[in-house]
Formats: sequence, structure tokens, C-alpha cells
Amino acid sequence: MLRLEEHLVICLQDIRDSPGPLNLLTEFNAKVKEMFHQLRLRIQDLEQMAKEQDKESEKQMLLAEVENHHKQMLSNQNAWRKANLACKLAIDNHEKDELLQSGDSSVRQRKMTKEGLVQTASSITESLMTISRMMSQQVQQSEESVQTLATSSRTVQETNEEFKNMTGTIQLGRKLITKYNRRELTDKLLIFLALALFLATVVYILKKRIFPFL
Repeated sequence: MLRLEEHLVICLQDIRDSPGPLNLLTEFNAKVKEMFHQLRLRIQDLEQMAKEQDKESEKQMLLAEVENHHKQMLSNQNAWRKANLACKLAIDNHEKDELLQSGDSSVRQRKMTKEGLVQTASSITESLMTISRMMSQQVQQSEESVQTLATSSRTVQETNEEFKNMTGTIQLGRKLITKYNRRELTDKLLIFLALALFLATVVYILKKRIFPFL
């Protein structure tokens, strides 16, 4: 995906530096549009992979990477729009220079020039509209990714709260068991003392009856 993004940046630079003509700009825009399409598919695959992860840490890491690619795509789409505007300006200036150099021209030539300008403007407008639609789709996908990240964060927080509650319950149970063990030890000691006292009493009574003279 990084190599595709680098290639995309190079193509955007070619559009920005291109003086025309219109058909070359159209070819550049077709290539860039296909690259954006491929990037969008790969980002969607990466997002789906993130949702399928079992470990929350790996899921969060992949979703963060998805969000970074979304931001990079939005930045490249904005650069695409600016590159088209720069190329259109270069084409217009080139045609103006040709008009100034040619001096007086025929009506037919002026008509052809106007038609060329209209065609150029129409092509640029269509390209800008395409870019706007793609940016709108990308913004929507970014919002969905952010929402997924927020949901995952809430899940992690809830899990931490449940873990804290479970830890408190375990500690309370440990205290109760310790207290019960102490109580059991005390009860055994009391039983032993009572038994010893009972045996001593029995021995004393037997001694008095069997050996009264002692």
C-alpha cells in the first residue's frame, strides 16, 4: 500500500507540473482515479482484517493504521484537486500565449480556440466533481473508522471496569476465607480445651470414688 501511495504522489506531481495538452491531463487523471480506487479497496481490506482480530490490542493497532491511510487519502485527493487547477491554469496560459503570438487569426481559428477552452473547462470541472465525490466517500469512511475506534475503546473500558470489580470480589472472598480459617482454628482450640476439661473432670470424679482416701 505504501508503494501505491508513493506512486500516486509522483503522478500528482506530474499533473501539477504538466503544461498540457488536455488529452495528457485526461490520461493522468484516469491513472490517478484508478490508483485511488485500488487504495480504497486495500484500506477496506485492512479495516475488515482489523474487525476480525481476536486480540483487542491488535485490532486497535490495525484500526489506527486504517485511520492514517484514510487521512493520507484525503490529503492526496486535495492535492489532486490543486494539481488539476494548476494544470488548467498552465493550459489556459499556454493557449493565451499562442493567441498573442499568432496575432490576427481567422474566425474559424477563434472558434476552435473557444471550443478547446470549453472542452478543457468541462474536463476540469468533471475531474473536480469526481474528486469531490471521492473526498466525500473518504470522509464518510473516516467517520465510520473513528466510530469503530470509539466503540472499541468503550469496550476496553468496560472490560477494565469488569476486571476491577472481579478483582474486588476475589479480594473480598480471600478475606472471608482467611477469616473463616481463623475462626475454624479458634473453634478447634476451644473444643480441645473443653474436651481436656471434661476428661480432667471425669478423672477427678473417678479418682474420688475409687480412691477416696487419696
